[in-house]
Amino acid sequence: MHEPPVMAWDVEVLQNEPDVLTICKPASVPVHPCGQYRKNTVLGILQAEYGLAPLYPIHRLDRLVSGLLIVAKNPAKADIFRQHIEAGLVQKQYVAKVVGVFPDAEQVVDANIDYNAREGRSTAEVGISNGDTTLKGKAACTKFTRISTNGIYSIVLCEPVTGRTHQIRVHLQCTGHPIANDMLYLSDDVVSRSTLGTTADRAASLSGGSPETSCESHKEEYKYCSEDFSIDPMCTHCPNLAPNGYDGHEEGLWLHCVRYTGPEWVYECPYPDWASLT
Repeated sequence: MHEPPVMAWDVEVLQNEPDVLTICKPASVPVHPCGQYRKNTVLGILQAEYGLAPLYPIHRLDRLVSGLLIVAKNPAKADIFRQHIEAGLVQKQYVAKVVGVFPDAEQVVDANIDYNAREGRSTAEVGISNGDTTLKGKAACTKFTRISTNGIYSIVLCEPVTGRTHQIRVHLQCTGHPIANDMLYLSDDVVSRSTLGTTADRAASLSGGSPETSCESHKEEYKYCSEDFSIDPMCTHCPNLAPNGYDGHEEGLWLHCVRYTGPEWVYECPYPDWASLT
């Protein structure tokens, strides 16, 4: 079966310890097999190119997000990380490139996140539940600090206190400074584009939700395409069948995980090129 293409960036191994592997995950590549993705995944690439398996990711990064990914090499180590995360002992840091001049003072966004799997996007709920109004979303909090700005864009350090779907993206939208290439949250009028248009999240929407969460087996999700594709004589789906939801113009989000800190351990990832505004 045809898989959607991913960007041809390497899955870079940062540290290879006896029980822990850290990598710099490229944007567009899902962490594990989900939806239409089987081989074009971080775990699939690590097995095929480095012979590393089995592996146990201890946290998740959305398909379009790049940066630090920590992977345990055995269930015992994975369980230790899990205990640290569940106990609230782990701090996470991301960097994002956002629209406009972000405020100089630290900004704290405390707004519930309501994720709609059908639309593949989240909304923020600001307010307090009372007898007439009930907030449907889950409690979420993110701290933001400006690193630099050039008057058009800003590089912002993002520290999520909780871990909700699209939390950083939605909370940056709440500040009035969404991620500069995030077509899903640059405006409120994006539902039709996220489902039918050429946005970075189109494949996720057509798969029925985020690739990281919709991991059930799918039936054939292909459509005829007029564009010419190479024909594999051993492939029963060739010719002229393209993966559903891929438009050929996808790019990674300007959102990158740079640091995870826990009890007596710290793992870091270099900043991406787009984080420099010079």
